[in-house]
Amino acid sequence: MEWSPQQARERFAASRVARLATVDKKGQPHLVPVVFAVYDGTVAIPVDGRPETAYRLGWMLDIEANPRVSLLVDDHGEDPERSWWARADGEALVEHSGPAWEEARERLAERYQRYRDEPPGEVMILVAVHHWSGWSARDPARP
Repeated sequence: MEWSPQQARERFAASRVARLATVDKKGQPHLVPVVFAVYDGTVAIPVDGRPETAYRLGWMLDIEANPRVSLLVDDHGEDPERSWWARADGEALVEHSGPAWEEARERLAERYQRYRDEPPGEVMILVAVHHWSGWSARDPARP
């Protein structure tokens, strides 16, 4: 059953980990697991636990070259009747400071205890979501 954009956004936002998909200069896809916070039309992704050169990571270079990204959360466990996925498609921006960066840090601290104890590092990925989509094997209103 296909979900409305609102249903997909809600299920996505309730998840704890997503996979971020980027494409490199040669057209090769690249996936990395990320934690995130969803607010307004934004998905904020911290780049933490890295040295100052974090913005030189391959997937961050991908974003600088081609900001179009997708994020996916899903559950395809033992029971196929409970399978579902939700996806956010948008444009990503690498931020190092400023009001949007500060808001992202605050939103991540609200969501994850570890960021209340130690705020995310200097680099943040902000994805402006243009399209939410999702699907489940059954009605998402049913548990």
